[in-house]
Amino acid sequence: MTAVEPWVLATLGAVAFQTTRFALQKRLKMAGLSAAGATWARFLWSAPLLAAGLLLWLRVTGMSVPPLTATFWAYAMMGGVTQILATICVVALFARRNFAVGITLKKSEVLMTALIGWLLLGEGVSPAGLAALLVGAVALLVLSREEPRPEMAGQPLPRRLFTPSAALGLTSGVFFALAGVGYRGAMLALGDGPLTLRAAVALALVTSSQALLMLAWFLWRDRAEIGRVISAWRIGIGLGLTSLAGSFFWFLAFAQQNAAYVYAVGQVELLFSILGGALFFGERLSRREGLGIALLAASVVALVLLV
Repeated sequence: MTAVEPWVLATLGAVAFQTTRFALQKRLKMAGLSAAGATWARFLWSAPLLAAGLLLWLRVTGMSVPPLTATFWAYAMMGGVTQILATICVVALFARRNFAVGITLKKSEVLMTALIGWLLLGEGVSPAGLAALLVGAVALLVLSREEPRPEMAGQPLPRRLFTPSAALGLTSGVFFALAGVGYRGAMLALGDGPLTLRAAVALALVTSSQALLMLAWFLWRDRAEIGRVISAWRIGIGLGLTSLAGSFFWFLAFAQQNAAYVYAVGQVELLFSILGGALFFGERLSRREGLGIALLAASVVALVLLV
């Protein structure tokens, strides 16, 4: 029996923690925070934990931080800024009715990452890998199809397709693709040191930069939101912990594998949510959902076996 590749396990761990993080961010949004405030909370509460943990680890092990080159900072900041923008788009989706379409279009990040990774890092995908990515894209289109709403009856097809949720989802997909490639590039720029050390260093520096960038934004544009974020510290700490764990696993995966393949396996997030609803809440699956699940599962299995 072939052992599961470490990057696949890291991706599955990232998805598990990310699902919990998004749920906590939705609670913050419902509690009155803006999309930007709910986004900043994850960086605000995880950055100090990461910095303290990294310093303790370096002191105990005697390891040193790898050289931080200009290439590292360029990729790291590209990833950090675009991840902020992507997360704001996703949190804004929580308030929209046709949430499923937006989230599914967010998953366009997979094919976009393959293109951006090839353009910036020169990392292509194999023919078999591309076929698996395309099967996954078809599966997401099948799963995202919503029942027609009365208010959209008679509307032209472009207006039915290009909704605010669709725009937010597609925009987040572009930004997440840039973030994934940026983090992959940053990890490669740190050289060949211990994998966990490179992931921890990159994550601590990126998260601290994100927290400071967003703090500067709020000091300039919306100082009242700073108090609202801090007052929601109970949820914020849980958000910080899940964000820390999820991001660490994402960085581990990006250090080992092409970002497009990592995001493709990460699509099991949607698979788990649908199957969980059927198993634990008695929600019946339609034929369309069954077909979409089968296609998505086939795409992920093919990637795990062929890549």
